[in-house]
Amino acid sequence: MQKETETQDRIWLIGGTGESAKLATALLQIGLPLVISVTTESARSLYPISPLLQVWVERFNLSQINQFLTEQNIIAVLDASHPYAVEISQNAIAACSQKDIPYLRFERARCGDGEMGRWGDGEVGGRLIYLDSFNQLVAGEYLVGERVLFTVGYKVLPLFKDWHERSTLFARVLPATTSIEAALAAGFTQDKLFAMRPPIPINLERELWRHWQISMVVTKASGAPGGENIKRQLAAELGVTLVIIEPPIMNYPQVTSDLEEAIAFCQQHLGNQNV
Repeated sequence: MQKETETQDRIWLIGGTGESAKLATALLQIGLPLVISVTTESARSLYPISPLLQVWVERFNLSQINQFLTEQNIIAVLDASHPYAVEISQNAIAACSQKDIPYLRFERARCGDGEMGRWGDGEVGGRLIYLDSFNQLVAGEYLVGERVLFTVGYKVLPLFKDWHERSTLFARVLPATTSIEAALAAGFTQDKLFAMRPPIPINLERELWRHWQISMVVTKASGAPGGENIKRQLAAELGVTLVIIEPPIMNYPQVTSDLEEAIAFCQQHLGNQNV
């Protein structure tokens, strides 16, 4: 881990999502110094260039987090990581507890029972199915005979390798060598892959579903920033079954979805010294 000689107190913003980029911009506008951690080089481009901002690309374990908190003079942690990136959140919570450092989880707003509502109670044959895990989807009979589009990233695709014989599977992945190679290794042929970085315009999403004659879409409960609202809208419009995999249950010590509350948390713990 690289050393940092700067001794200024900072906020650690655990990033990598669109929400973290908005938070970073808002916090920099009021002069708060930040260290942002991401797991890929491409995620650097989410954030503005500022003398108050340092971006780290690293996958931290618990020991590294403890070292990082000390070396970077972290006095508060704002966790805006992806809702499925539970390991970094668990380790950050543990480290903050050990060092008595304030922690706040920033959760993206969920697509709830609003205008589109829940179509039924999650039974197979309805248009909306909520499941607790990908393993539940693999073990069940939900996919039998369906033309299924996976919009869940590449890491879980190997779970469905044996399902190619019982259904027709397609996947949308990031336009990266790692993603495409993993999808191919999981049995998704080139004609059943679409590589594009979100957000996906609704018209393109609609045409992709129609072109592949999709009958079922599998997605994560990612909220509006992750395109869940668009998928819900199209599923209702096209009569497609939408399978939503719920995020792992996490017991965060403190959670908010309010931008102003997150900013106030950071201001409070930096003592408004730079405002």
